[in-house]
Amino acid sequence: MNQTDPDADEIAARLHSAAIHLLRRLRREDDASGLSAPQLSALSVVVHAGPLTLAELAGAEQVRPASMSATVSALLEAGLVARSQAETDRRAVSIAATAQGRALLEEGRRRRTRVLAEEIEMLGWSGQRRLAEVLPVLERLARGPG
Repeated sequence: MNQTDPDADEIAARLHSAAIHLLRRLRREDDASGLSAPQLSALSVVVHAGPLTLAELAGAEQVRPASMSATVSALLEAGLVARSQAETDRRAVSIAATAQGRALLEEGRRRRTRVLAEEIEMLGWSGQRRLAEVLPVLERLARGPG
């Protein structure tokens, strides 16, 4: 490798740092929701995955069911999710997003996207074009191998 060849480790370190800082900045927009990060994350999983049992949701979020129970209780109290009998197991209870929960999550996405779009506009035409050219590579990295 010569001095002008890109170093995968250096690129990975810089990309990792940039991604973390970007996500932290965008997550500040979530403060307007009034929910904690775990509550927003659980709501997002339920919105995107559909109705889940408490155990399935806890597994998806990699937390203990007892911890998820407290998170779900707060979401229930806020009217963002509802409980119903699970279709797969009549003894289990499913948790599904309400229209209010879906709307809250969508509004947060719009706020984050708006903030990011404003910053992208400040890049100018050339910067926007360069970013657009690299997006397919970033999307492929986000999907993972395969």
